[in-house]
Amino acid sequence: MSAHITPTKSPAAGKTQPPGIRAWTVTSMVVLFATINWSDKALLGIVAQPLAREFGLTATQIGFAGSAFFFLFSVSGAMVGLLGDRFQVRWILLILSALWGLVQFPILISGTFTVLLLCRIALGAFEGPATAMATTAVFQWFTPEKRGFPSALVTSGSSFAKIFAAPALAVVVVAAGWRAGFVVMAVVSFIWCAAWLLVGKEGPFAKTRSLPGPSTVSSAEQEQPPVIKLNRWHILTSKSFIGALLATFAVYGVVSASITWIPSYFEKGLGYSQLESGIMFGLPSVASLIFMYGSTFLTDRLGNRHGSSGRIRVITTTAFLVIGGAVLACLPLFKEPVIVVAVLILGYGCMSVALPMMNAVISQIVPASQLSSSMGIFLALQNVSGLIAPGLVGVLVENAVTPLAGFSLSYQIFGAAILLGGILTFVLVNPERDAAILKEKLAAAQRLQQDAGGAS
Repeated sequence: MSAHITPTKSPAAGKTQPPGIRAWTVTSMVVLFATINWSDKALLGIVAQPLAREFGLTATQIGFAGSAFFFLFSVSGAMVGLLGDRFQVRWILLILSALWGLVQFPILISGTFTVLLLCRIALGAFEGPATAMATTAVFQWFTPEKRGFPSALVTSGSSFAKIFAAPALAVVVVAAGWRAGFVVMAVVSFIWCAAWLLVGKEGPFAKTRSLPGPSTVSSAEQEQPPVIKLNRWHILTSKSFIGALLATFAVYGVVSASITWIPSYFEKGLGYSQLESGIMFGLPSVASLIFMYGSTFLTDRLGNRHGSSGRIRVITTTAFLVIGGAVLACLPLFKEPVIVVAVLILGYGCMSVALPMMNAVISQIVPASQLSSSMGIFLALQNVSGLIAPGLVGVLVENAVTPLAGFSLSYQIFGAAILLGGILTFVLVNPERDAAILKEKLAAAQRLQQDAGGAS
């Protein structure tokens, strides 16, 4: 009995270029999906001070609400990632976005801190799988060596949320109250669902076997033996997987803490107004976009030209993490608000490069048939930092001499962790090496299956 192994590259022989217009149309919709996802996260930061005034909340309670978002975030991310190996990702994205819209309404009916907490937990559970599914949906349209820039586009959803959505939400909240922000996010989620029904489609590099609805698989493909999958433990214990996780763990923690705390940092720590803080919310993300787009575009081109995209991504990521971590670690040295903001912008922008780079690295080392589950588990583990970081900032701010001192200490701790992550990235991550190791282990599994079939 012969065994069928899912190739790690294009399923269509000779196809080296993804479809043009359709690929970028789907990618654009997925980026919008990611932007909505991060806008939901940003909303708590926008309404934090109005909520604190109305409900009499402390900084620790606000931080706890921010962390509550991540209570089920990682669990749901890993579970839905496993489903992504069996079902079409486009339907998973549709269901997730619809749930985001629905979960916004309870806080409007009963505006209490308990309801807010429960809604944030539920929203986190529904948004936990978003990044892995969005990344998988986009990677279905691009070959592994060209996934850096598309991954940066998906990752930039967090930046778009802070640059464009957050200021708009700040204006809405100032003009119509904090409840209006939740209404806006519900409506936007439902509008995206309607548009996705028209545009969403699986890409040519998808490896989906069990699909909802009428089958689109040919009879020849249906008669193929079951796909042999790599033992997931081999993937999770590979040096590149571990190194990529260490590279991005603290980075995601900073992103999660910032989405909750940057408006309060600017308002309570640096003395800016609520509207100014909401508008300035996106400034660190401007640098993030510049660094992510520039670095991933360049590494994709260099890697495609020289055939070493993985190592180029590692060196680039290491450099940006070391610089970004060192800059953030020095933040307590500065007291002038304008300088603090400038330093925060630089450090945040540099560290953000690691997120799309390491997503692309994971896609390089795993078989295509296990991309969704591998991304789901990778991001679920990474997202644990989102459970820790917002609450940590809240505790540090509440126990500091001044809010500014608490925020500065928080980012100093984050900076040191990011610096260490950069060093470990260089030491551990080598996509070409680990892709070859995992490919050989998959081939060994094939040989065992063939021997078993022959014996039977």
